[in-house]
Amino acid sequence: MLLRDSGYKRSAHLGPYPLEVLERDETIIETEAARPTIHLAGPTRTPTKTDASSLSAVLQNYIALLQPFARGEVAAGQAPVPQQLARRAMELKGAAYYLDADHTGICELPERIWLRTTAGDYIDKASATAHTHALVVLCAHPRAIEPDNPAHHWVANAAANIAQLKCAEISIALAGHVRALGFNARAHIAGDLAIDAQRAAVLAGVVRRAKRAESTAVASPFLTDDFELAVVTFNYPVQVDFPLKADVEFSALRYWFGIGGATSGRERNRRRRRATHLSDYPMEQVKRVARPTTAIYDDEVPRVPLRANFFARARHGDLGPKAQREVARFAYKHPLTQGMMPMLAVLKDAQDGPVADQVAASFGASACDSQANTLAIKSLAHTLGADLAGICEIPDYAWYSHLGDGKPLTPYHKYAVVMLVDQGYDTMEGASGDDWISGCQSMRGYLRGAEIAGVMAEFLRGQGISARPQTNTDSHVLQIPLVLLAGLGELSRIGELVLNPFVGPRFKSVVLTTDLELVPDQPIDFGLQYFCNHCLKCARECPVSAIPFGDKVMFNGYEIWKPDVERCTSYRINNPKGSACGRCMKTCPLNKVVNADGSLLHRVGTWLGINARWLKPLLVPLAVYLDDKLGFGTRNPRKRWWLDLEWVGERAQTPKGTNERDLSLDKDTSGKKSPVGYYNANDMPPPNATAAIAVNHRAAVDRANKLETPADAKRRAQLGGAPPDHYIPVKALED
Repeated sequence: MLLRDSGYKRSAHLGPYPLEVLERDETIIETEAARPTIHLAGPTRTPTKTDASSLSAVLQNYIALLQPFARGEVAAGQAPVPQQLARRAMELKGAAYYLDADHTGICELPERIWLRTTAGDYIDKASATAHTHALVVLCAHPRAIEPDNPAHHWVANAAANIAQLKCAEISIALAGHVRALGFNARAHIAGDLAIDAQRAAVLAGVVRRAKRAESTAVASPFLTDDFELAVVTFNYPVQVDFPLKADVEFSALRYWFGIGGATSGRERNRRRRRATHLSDYPMEQVKRVARPTTAIYDDEVPRVPLRANFFARARHGDLGPKAQREVARFAYKHPLTQGMMPMLAVLKDAQDGPVADQVAASFGASACDSQANTLAIKSLAHTLGADLAGICEIPDYAWYSHLGDGKPLTPYHKYAVVMLVDQGYDTMEGASGDDWISGCQSMRGYLRGAEIAGVMAEFLRGQGISARPQTNTDSHVLQIPLVLLAGLGELSRIGELVLNPFVGPRFKSVVLTTDLELVPDQPIDFGLQYFCNHCLKCARECPVSAIPFGDKVMFNGYEIWKPDVERCTSYRINNPKGSACGRCMKTCPLNKVVNADGSLLHRVGTWLGINARWLKPLLVPLAVYLDDKLGFGTRNPRKRWWLDLEWVGERAQTPKGTNERDLSLDKDTSGKKSPVGYYNANDMPPPNATAAIAVNHRAAVDRANKLETPADAKRRAQLGGAPPDHYIPVKALED
């Protein structure tokens, strides 16, 4: 407990609640199988609320957007999955928990579990006659927002819909995953059920009947009845779980301290005590400052086109033909991501929509109450699933100058609501950072973020307030400066990545832009500049030496440890032994658990780092030394739940290799063997260029001689000097 978090030895497929310690009763299988078939007079689809602008109606719309992907085509051939049924079950349950299910379990399907019409026909004959097993997904309702918070009445009737959307996302992704493995599968979600979900949940051991056969009500020992269910049925043989004993109980004392490394009762109690607008992390304890801790010369930062983004450059062929081929699939190589991709695509299409003609009466005069709006928007963000949220005004330079089609973009909103989605500590603990689950980690964060920001934007537009989600698939803003300005972290040695004091670099961001009056947060200072200046771990562990070992430079108006984006992007796209790369996130000393279940070492270190800044000269060298000495950043085999598979063409297959890195303690950290390259604004492609414009890495390395140091830039600015010529972006081709 002193050196590791309490869940260090807990297998990831067991989940956050200690279901595995509860007593089971195999005889309940026969009881449940004998229950009569449920006959329905009509479809199971839930009707849309009459108030189409309500949050509940918006959530139902989003569920309807995802619903078509509950079914789909099966891969051309079966994947080389393990013969051991237990290992198959471990992978499926691990994936469900990775996607943030609260409970999950697996059962075989009795014939009477399938729903029928009053005429006696199956609701879904194809599934009923083909599927043999089911995985049940249970998601708890979010906790209630405080009555004096304006968001209270927004969410009052929508808690079930919030959990239903989460259930839909998880179950549809898992159904797509099983189909990508080469087996038939479909998801059963709210409004589109062909199976008795409660009976499946009892058989899978995630809930119990109130009074065995005499009752139809079900409850979780840990969550009572405040939850929603979804089911994935398939013809994929896996090991099953047994039903919970009808009068099952658990030790309250052991639960309080975290049975078997599960999330403890005391940690859940800590979260419940916090106001909903504050998130689970004590960001209110972190020092706030007027300006970010790294210099930004606002009037010198150029607006850049989307065409200059290095993934866009790869798509245009700037990084060569191989990268141009691989960029279309690099993050989607794992079969689990195949289940996410259709949902990401349809959410992109829903980002824009009409704004109601008038501000709704539910807002009324409060639409101009910036304090109340801020409280409500942050609570809504956290309730929908964001792990952290902050607000800032959007500077012009944070908007792309031109979009992907080369057309100029005029800034259109004043505020940004910036939200962070944790990529999952357990999975990152089990991974190398650049193995086959890496790309999936990113897509998981992007999918959840697109849902959260999309729902918020559609809800606000329905209330007469202009808003748009800015997601990884279609963003009009550069998100890194907004994460920084919204007070969610400091710029780190990793370069184009902000570190948060509680989740480190382990997140993906999503932004909601709006004209709703809000109160901006201030940037934060938790001493990261000193820490990163004395820690070289991310640079040392980067597989392609894309992170600099030296000092910060001035790049396009930012003081930054500027990474070699060509090297980084090329490796992430072309990685032959994994999908994408998050090696810097994996090995960063700030990638840790800092809550009631975290190690005492990390909790004390984080508290001192935030509240005893004067100790940093002593603490930072010790922290960096201990992080290596104790093996933080190595792979934890107990957290490995996924299968190493690569999606190639139309099926999943065994990859040719898998990255199995731990730590490179003896690597040269001088940076002399691999200096980084710089691609300034005047080296970017024209914003409307469609042909390939090849990068010149050798010239990019030579450009280091033209960059200012932060001290040089400060002196120049004080003397009224003009910014360097390389801050001037390349013009559009017609100019």
